[in-house]
Amino acid sequence: MHKQLPILFSFILVIVTAASAPDRGAAQSQSPADKPTPARAEVLVLGTYHMANPGHDIFNMQADDVLKPKRQTELTQLMEVLRKFQPTKVAIESDPSGDRPKQYADYLAGKRELTRNEIEQIGFRLAKELGHKTIYPVDADGDFPYQRLVNYAKGSGRSKELEATMNEFGVKVKEQDQYLASHTILETLLYMNADEKVAVENSLYYRLAHINEPGDWAGADLVSDWFRRNIRIFANIVTLVDSPNERVLVIYGAGHLGWLRYHFSNDPSFRLRKLADFVR
Repeated sequence: MHKQLPILFSFILVIVTAASAPDRGAAQSQSPADKPTPARAEVLVLGTYHMANPGHDIFNMQADDVLKPKRQTELTQLMEVLRKFQPTKVAIESDPSGDRPKQYADYLAGKRELTRNEIEQIGFRLAKELGHKTIYPVDADGDFPYQRLVNYAKGSGRSKELEATMNEFGVKVKEQDQYLASHTILETLLYMNADEKVAVENSLYYRLAHINEPGDWAGADLVSDWFRRNIRIFANIVTLVDSPNERVLVIYGAGHLGWLRYHFSNDPSFRLRKLADFVR
């Protein structure tokens, strides 16, 4: 009987060791770190002020003259930063059925000078430096029924509430004006593209959505239309992506920035990049 005990203990030891040993195959299948990360197209959404100050937006900065030698030198600095992203395509805030691609072709051929518009000062300039043969308009038209909201606010006694929110938009624009006056273009764009600034602007849109009632969603409908325009712009940008190795620079008015970032950050097929990523 005692002679069988060592054999029995050996048998138990083998069983315990086998049970406690890690299953290498299972460990490999359960470890995400061991799996290669699939390539994803990268998108850098650059929110800008309107350098030509066309007055098309309700909330628009009073841009100074971007053609002055000082600002042109600053644009060279901005180009150096944006080149670090190595964009394969440059998307711009322009109607896809318009003549921007032809204008860009004329610029490449030396038949056209750059205007003050940021589409040209940033988009055309960078695309040419990178050797791109064309530029990609991705804008989508949409309603912005602001007058309906004004009428509803008057009729429901909520004009002061609407005015307070609109004043905050105005304060934000004034602050950006003042910042640009004493800073470079790159510094101003970093300021405008900072996460906290984008969050503030988005929050103001959501406050507009408070001004309504069941059956008359004046504020909610305005924000809904703005959202719809931006999701259409997002959809237009998506069509530019031919492979997961694509890197698209999107140049847009800063009022669209938070919404476009939201769309790309929630699409797992994209990696969202920010201007600050390339300044550090």
